[in-house]
Parts: sequence; C-alpha cells; structure tokens
Amino acid sequence: MEKDHQEQLKILHIGADPEFLSPVVFENYRVEIETMDNPFSVSQWVRSNGLPDALVCETKLLGGNGFEFYDFWIAQFDRKKSIPFVLLDDEKKPDTAAMALERKIDDVYIKPTDVQTLLRRILMLRQEKPSTDQAAISEMNAFKPFKLNFLKRTFDIVTSSIFLLIASPILLIFAIAIRLETKGDVFYRSKRVGARFKVFDLYKLRSMHTHSDVRLKELAHLSEYKREIPASQTENPDARITKVGQLIRKLNIDELPQLINVWKGDVSMVGNRPLPIYEAELLTTDDWMDRIDSPAGITGRWKVVSRRRLRSLSHDERSRLQNRYSKIANRPNAFWKDIWMIIQTLPAMFKKDNS
Repeated sequence: MEKDHQEQLKILHIGADPEFLSPVVFENYRVEIETMDNPFSVSQWVRSNGLPDALVCETKLLGGNGFEFYDFWIAQFDRKKSIPFVLLDDEKKPDTAAMALERKIDDVYIKPTDVQTLLRRILMLRQEKPSTDQAAISEMNAFKPFKLNFLKRTFDIVTSSIFLLIASPILLIFAIAIRLETKGDVFYRSKRVGARFKVFDLYKLRSMHTHSDVRLKELAHLSEYKREIPASQTENPDARITKVGQLIRKLNIDELPQLINVWKGDVSMVGNRPLPIYEAELLTTDDWMDRIDSPAGITGRWKVVSRRRLRSLSHDERSRLQNRYSKIANRPNAFWKDIWMIIQTLPAMFKKDNS
C-alpha cells in the first residue's frame, strides 16, 4: 500500500554520463532521474513529459558548460525560475560559486555527491519556490509555433507554388519511373529539426532501393572474399542507388519535393540548414540560441558553397556556416538577401564540384 501513496518526482540530470541510479525511493517519494546531454533532447523530453520537478546539471558539458545551459533553460523554459536548478562541479572553485550566485542558481555541490543529499536539498528548494504551472508550457518560447513575418511567408507560398507548378511534369514522370523500377514510396522522408525544435519530415524523391541496408549486407560478401564484382556494380559503387536514382541525382532534382515542405510551412525558401536529429543533438547551447528563432530553409549560404569546399571545413566552421542565416534573419534587408541567395543557388545546383 505504501507505493500507492508515494509522490512522483521527475528530475533531469544534464551531463554526458548517468551519475545516479533511477528510480530512487526517498522518504515518501519515488524519484525518476533522466540523464541527457544536449538542449534538443531536453526540449523533446519536456515536450513529451511536461516540466521536470528539478534539474541537476554538470558544470562541464560537451561543447559548453552548465552556466550556458542554465541561461538557455531560463530563457526557453523557466523564466520565473520556479524549478530548482543545482550545479554539480568536479572540484570546489570560488569562481564557480561566484558565477552561480550572480546568476541566482539555487545551489552548487561538489562531486561525488550522494543522491539523498541532493534530493533533500531539492525538496527544500521546492518549498521555497513558487509552484510550477504546467499549463504555462504552451506559452514557453521553445514551444510557440515559429511564425515568419507576413512578407517572407507570402513569398514562400507564392514562390513554392510557382516552382511546384513548373516542376510538376518532371515530378510526375520520375514518380512513375521510380514506381516502375522498384516498389515502395516515391518520396523518401527524413526526420529533420527546424526552428523552435520542430521535428518534421523533409521530402526527397527516393533514389535508393527500399530496405537498402539489407541489400548492402547481401552484397558485402563480394568484397569480403574479393570476388569479381558485376559490371553493373562497378559502374555504381553504391549498390543501394537505383538506375532512376542515378539519373535523379545527376540532374540534381531529388530535392524538388522540398518545395512541398516550403508550401506547408515546415521550412522557408531561405534559412538555416534543417538538421537531421542526430546532428541536432550535437549542437551546443550557443548553437541552439542562434538557430531557435530563425527558420530552416531549403537553401542558404551553406547551399551556395560547393560540397567539395564544405567537406574541407571543420565541424565548427560548417556549423557556423549552416547557422549563418540567424545573423541576417531580422535585418531590414533580409528579404532582398533571400532573393540574392535564391539567385545564387540556381547555378550552384548544376556545378560539377557541387556533387
């Protein structure tokens, strides 16, 4: 019967490695501690589970630190500072305590710290702080639907409609060709992350066989035993790509269906690169603050640069390039920058070094 009367506590631990076992029974509470190490994962957890009862954050984080994450958390989720926030540091440093005091972080503990000590402090903080309003989650910055200004959204709708109308015969022809060659969907859908952590399906014309990962395993024995590879595979080293797919990629038209994403409002014509989820999880808090209030787009500065040059850049350089639109999104001349970017994109699509 005791379990029925236990109150639930949900605590987020922000760090690279789990520090605490979960669930934990403490006094009259059943405590679940979730560990995650990036802003995107935290935001998706909050979207699914609501606000946590407390946060315990490491001062050293991958690509950042606990203070940056605290600023991010307060700006996007807890402007009233009603949720206990505790820092964990590896050693006692006056600078850490001073910075925590300046930011009004609730407390700092030195590792190793037992979970009972932390929970006791968190319960005290919860009594001192105003109660958390779970209904306020819909009003938080991160979960407000991102809205483009009227001019940019109108331009997106008009431009994508015109381009889709022009491209519709091409899309229809290749859609039929794809279905005739292989079974499966005409479109390939890839989960991407846009502004305000919105996850959506980005469309492309399917250029690979369905279940291509299985097909690749079937051909693995050819290289394993150094047998002669069929001519068809010599011409196409990646056996996952279909014959129609080769043509689609050669003509650079596999991304035409992304105009549907523009028309739907998932992305804009011009913006930051829409990231795959695994890449979004690698962004630091600073990167997210740059991206969260500017749209994803099907083109941008990252699209104009040749892929050969893009591959030569470091991860940080690519990230800055892909985030660059956030620097101009709110400028008075942003609309004309969009026009110029689209004009630059058209010839870039057909450059040989862009493949």
